[in-house]
Amino acid sequence: MSIDFKVQKGIFLQIADNICREIVEGKLAAGERIPSVRDLAGEYEVNRNTVLRTYQILNDDGIIENQRGIGFFVTEKAVEIIRNQQRTDFFSTDLPEFIEKVKLLNIKEKELGGLMKVIK
Repeated sequence: MSIDFKVQKGIFLQIADNICREIVEGKLAAGERIPSVRDLAGEYEVNRNTVLRTYQILNDDGIIENQRGIGFFVTEKAVEIIRNQQRTDFFSTDLPEFIEKVKLLNIKEKELGGLMKVIK
């Protein structure tokens, strides 16, 4: 896991992205306890409040849940929620940027055909 301090995206959002990636990749399963605020802050070498903010966002989104006195756990619907969020982001941000780049570079449909085969 890495944090890029030079990127415009907030550190707490980068940490959230890393946690979400681990959930979607199956490294953190539904019902599994995620690292404590203190442990994750130490791992990323950030202030505990930064991690707490990350956990609050993930909790508000329904990706993790706080079990008072025990810690934070991955919810049953976490993967579905994350994938839906990422699809929305892809279609609203990434895809339009990609299409703009394709137009700018005058890339032909034939050249993109191979890309579609790689995706399958």
